[in-house]
Amino acid sequence: MQLQFWGAAGAAVVVALVSGVAEHRRRRRRDLERVGLMPWMAIQMAALFAALVLASVALNSQ
Repeated sequence: MQLQFWGAAGAAVVVALVSGVAEHRRRRRRDLERVGLMPWMAIQMAALFAALVLASVALNSQ
């Protein structure tokens, strides 16, 4: 069971990294009129929070 929590925490970290790269690309876009629809910063914060919670549960599970 603990391994599943670590796997989910790892997946959440990957989502946070991908959304961080997407946010970086969005900020450095050449055409300022092409705005995106995805709230990458909010996705990144939610993924980091999920990773923190899942890692905490994995550490506290037997």
